[in-house]
Amino acid sequence: MSSPVRVAIVNDYEIVVAGIAAVLEPFSDRISVVELDSGMPVVGDVDVVLYDSFGQVQGGDVDVARLMAGGSGRLVIFSWNTEPELVEASLAAGASGYIPKGIPAKELVDLIEAVHRGERVLPTNVATPEDDEFGRWPGREHGLSPREAEVLALICQGLSNQEITERAFLGLNTVKTYIRSLYRKIGVDSRTRALLWGIDHGFRPDHVRRPGPHA
Repeated sequence: MSSPVRVAIVNDYEIVVAGIAAVLEPFSDRISVVELDSGMPVVGDVDVVLYDSFGQVQGGDVDVARLMAGGSGRLVIFSWNTEPELVEASLAAGASGYIPKGIPAKELVDLIEAVHRGERVLPTNVATPEDDEFGRWPGREHGLSPREAEVLALICQGLSNQEITERAFLGLNTVKTYIRSLYRKIGVDSRTRALLWGIDHGFRPDHVRRPGPHA
């Protein structure tokens, strides 16, 4: 029997990495989550780094060398954003695969193993974000969709609307639509109040390193 693939989960938000780890836990005979990283490069010896792009830099801006910190593992992007140009830019930056959210947990495990074998994994048959199994993101309990939550996270990072379009690969009018809808859901009427609400509800990155459940 082969050893489980050693995986590090990387994202700035504790709720995000913890949610993915919980979904992978039933597959511990195949996937060993050895590191949960928030805002820092991976330091352990891992086979695959699963980089959740929620509220993070994406595409060609992903600093693969910094994330891997000299390790020999493979980097995989895990994202709701599956625009072809974003996928291509991520692979050109050094990612070994791009896995869409909206897939069953077992399929995620299959794809991580495929990347570990040296296969290049690309998005196919992408489901809508609301249908996925990886349902933990800041603000979900307040009715925010994944996209609305990501836009609010980027607002809380101090990004302008134009900067959000570049970071999240969304059109400017789409960003404005998400902002209006998230304002309505959280009961605010200005960017300043949205920022304050976000800070109070976990929309600041958690820059803390935590050991993985199987470390």
